[in-house]
Amino acid sequence: MQEPSTIKVWDPLIRIFHWTLVAAFTVAYLSGDELTDVHTIAGYVVASAVLVRLVWGLVGTRHARFSDFIYRPSKVLAYLRDLLMLRSPRYLGHNPAGGVMVVLLLVSLLATTGTGLVLYGGKGGGPLAGLLASAPAAPAAQTAAPALVYVDDEREEHGGHEGGEHEGGIIKDMHEFFANFTLALVFAHIAGVFLDSLLHRENLVCAMVTGRKRRLRSDE
Repeated sequence: MQEPSTIKVWDPLIRIFHWTLVAAFTVAYLSGDELTDVHTIAGYVVASAVLVRLVWGLVGTRHARFSDFIYRPSKVLAYLRDLLMLRSPRYLGHNPAGGVMVVLLLVSLLATTGTGLVLYGGKGGGPLAGLLASAPAAPAAQTAAPALVYVDDEREEHGGHEGGEHEGGIIKDMHEFFANFTLALVFAHIAGVFLDSLLHRENLVCAMVTGRKRRLRSDE
């Protein structure tokens, strides 16, 4: 009996996570401050998808688990060297550079959504609203503003002035930094996928849709 020409690599949850994250991050990034409700909903979708992926990275299928694609730094550097020389080996799951990219994207997305939740909570919304609202104010003798007030250019101040604006501005700057850093990682990821697809003559984008890759004799 002849073996099939392809082999299953990516399970349905990984594929759903991947394309959900692509859509949600795109919407969140493009909506920005202009469409606050859309931006917030997309941010919740991104955060939920990342949390699910973290759990699935521990208990999921073989190629979804972190243990399958997190390599020693020396292995990653050796792979990058071979990639630059256009002779990198083929991996059925994530290659060493791809594994680093997955971890960086997850960390950056957690930082982006985390700072977003803090900003939203400071405006009285989201799961952190009650916590921030209940935070004790600093004594009047020490400061003229509450210890934790988050404002931006389009929000009316709530009794606080320089202290609150400064703290809120820092969180907002962090949120924007990690959003832009994530976008840079996305472009680097796309470049890596394109190069790997050319080197090994297989469509990695299609593989993330079907869940299957070309079978080689060395594949299990």
